[in-house]
Amino acid sequence: MRRRCYPTDTTDAEWALIEAVLPVPACETTVGGRPEKHPRREIVDAIRYVVDTGCKWRALPADFPPWRTVWGFMARWAAAGVVNQIRDLLAGRIRRELGKGPRAVAAVIDSQSVKAAETVSKATRGFDAGKKINGRKRHLVVDTRGLPLMVMVTPASLSDRDAAKEILFRLRLTRPEITIVWADSAYAGKLVPWAKRHLNLTIKTVSRPKDTSGFVVLPRRWVVERTLAWMLHARRHARDYERLVQHSETLITWAAVTLMARRLTRGRTDQVSPEPGRSARR
Repeated sequence: MRRRCYPTDTTDAEWALIEAVLPVPACETTVGGRPEKHPRREIVDAIRYVVDTGCKWRALPADFPPWRTVWGFMARWAAAGVVNQIRDLLAGRIRRELGKGPRAVAAVIDSQSVKAAETVSKATRGFDAGKKINGRKRHLVVDTRGLPLMVMVTPASLSDRDAAKEILFRLRLTRPEITIVWADSAYAGKLVPWAKRHLNLTIKTVSRPKDTSGFVVLPRRWVVERTLAWMLHARRHARDYERLVQHSETLITWAAVTLMARRLTRGRTDQVSPEPGRSARR
């Protein structure tokens, strides 16, 4: 084990939360496989380092596992939905600490356009005429406390209403208990009756008050806008560098996981027990 010296390294309490959700290593299953050479905690620390500092994968410090190994774990966990499971577990714990049920019944949706690097292909990028940005657009759904529920990345040229049909459909499949979604005026129009008819979702738009100028805090909408700002604290997300949109969505989720894990373990030095029925794996 290397010496933990970076601000992005997991604490013991954070690692206890994350480790319980990671899949069982192949060598411990009936199928079998080669034992993993590097501790998983080192893999998670390396991913968090890339997300927070914005460095290239090849520029990982030498005390981390090889960058190809780290990237491989990131891609496999993304394909298996592991990171989303960690996100949902941490969000549920925070909601319980706030005295709410673990599953949200209301959500807020918004989008954010960011510039894309030259590593992003032409097929997955576009031009946002409203924001004058050539790149990608991040669509984020959060609960009423700002905890991320779902993220989707599209070309910036795709309108919010068109992208909302896909992300709300995914939301309905994974979270059928949600009944109402707040959004800005960009989601108004035909999307509202479409969502009610096909998804049984009520979309309520919050418009900017008339005759106002400058920054105005809008009811409900400020929650998701604050979460988007939190995601930009991770320097990897100041610009989109990922070749695949799936990896972009995964690294955004990792930023959310880091924020929620720190929130749950703030001021704690003891170990956090895993979820009931789950055993921690060392």
